[in-house]
Amino acid sequence: MKYGGIIVEKKEYDLLRRIISMAHYAKDPTYRLSIEKLSNELATAKILADKNMPPEVVRFNSMVTIQTVFNGAKTYQLVTPEKSDIKLNKISVLAPMGLALFGYAKEDEILWQFPAGESVIKITEVEQLKLVEKTEK
Repeated sequence: MKYGGIIVEKKEYDLLRRIISMAHYAKDPTYRLSIEKLSNELATAKILADKNMPPEVVRFNSMVTIQTVFNGAKTYQLVTPEKSDIKLNKISVLAPMGLALFGYAKEDEILWQFPAGESVIKITEVEQLKLVEKTEK
């Protein structure tokens, strides 16, 4: 692990905690296990201000390229649940893959339990997309 633990931006940490707290109703054991694992990692995460976030850390709206045994190389954008669209390669932070990636950095390898079984995910690239903020007129 590049930074010794996951790194999360303060506002994203608060948002992720709220999203996770609403997701505990899940009946799928793999999904519950993924939520529990990320919740445990958040308890010891490094919380940083936005200006101090390393650019290679996976966070909301990041484009992340990974390598897995199941799917080979694939690029996803990590989004909030309501913006998820697998056809556009936008995965929810609450999907097992999203839960696995959040807070990790380029070159990290993560052992994670998926519905198809346990797999190692290698993060090969991370790109931060700039969000266009709406302004009132």
